[in-house]
Amino acid sequence: MNSSKNSSRGRHQGKKSSQNSSDKKFSSKKRFSKSSGDKPVYRKLKPNADEEVKVSSKVSKPNVEGGIRLNKYISNSGVCSRREADVFIKAGSASVNGKLINEMGYKVMPGDVVKFDGSLISPEQKRYILLNKPKNYITTMDDDRGRKTVMDLVSKATKERIYPVGRLDRNTTGLLLFTNDGEMAKKLTHPKHNVQKLYHASLDKKLGMGDMQKIADGFILDEKRVMVDEISYIINQPKSEVGVKIHSGRNRIVRRIFEHFNYSVVKLDRVIFAGLTKKDLPRGHWRHLTELEISNLMML
Repeated sequence: MNSSKNSSRGRHQGKKSSQNSSDKKFSSKKRFSKSSGDKPVYRKLKPNADEEVKVSSKVSKPNVEGGIRLNKYISNSGVCSRREADVFIKAGSASVNGKLINEMGYKVMPGDVVKFDGSLISPEQKRYILLNKPKNYITTMDDDRGRKTVMDLVSKATKERIYPVGRLDRNTTGLLLFTNDGEMAKKLTHPKHNVQKLYHASLDKKLGMGDMQKIADGFILDEKRVMVDEISYIINQPKSEVGVKIHSGRNRIVRRIFEHFNYSVVKLDRVIFAGLTKKDLPRGHWRHLTELEISNLMML
């Protein structure tokens, strides 16, 4: 994507993109952002984050020294985030050695039998699997209609129970992360963390520069404002090939953006997710994240 000589912000962004081979595909000729002509201006969506559930900060005295807090035990088991676990504990969803526990700070000791909603749980080693999703797979744990799911593709990746972070619709290809880390999954999907995604969209016709500018400026869709971080043509490709950087997590948002301006998305591929790329990952294949990639996700 192009950078303005007069914008230090544009120079900085250009340097960043040079480190990522996926970004090199995007045109250096046109990039639009609101009220900036062809100057690169990046905006972060600042939606009103859902109000966090407040739990009591009062912590009961641990029953014995050592052990692990019940909320952390539940989170480490891949059930949910630690904050969500506090809510479930207060609601009476957890039991230890057959006794219902609803006090904050209760510690689980080695050998304790912990159940969540009546099912036995145990802490697992954290796993992070990256899949390059092919077309015609749905993002769900199982399907009562017998359709192919993304879980079929990662069934041999690990013995731990992993689940997809976010969704890609059936016809969308590209990066999809799986994990049993409830807190990490929450971070990557919550709007306040502004996790960025880069999509390559193939349209049924050329995207007019006027429509590109309107998309970059932001517009109202279903009574909510839509903002993209960046939009451009793909280098050395027809003007029906478009790159879109966005951090909105609304359902089918990229397809709906173009449909709003009377374009149909023929193909849609997610090429970057939270800084992760498809480099050396063929379609339909998966791999474990590196320690560096995991550390980078932790710092988001």
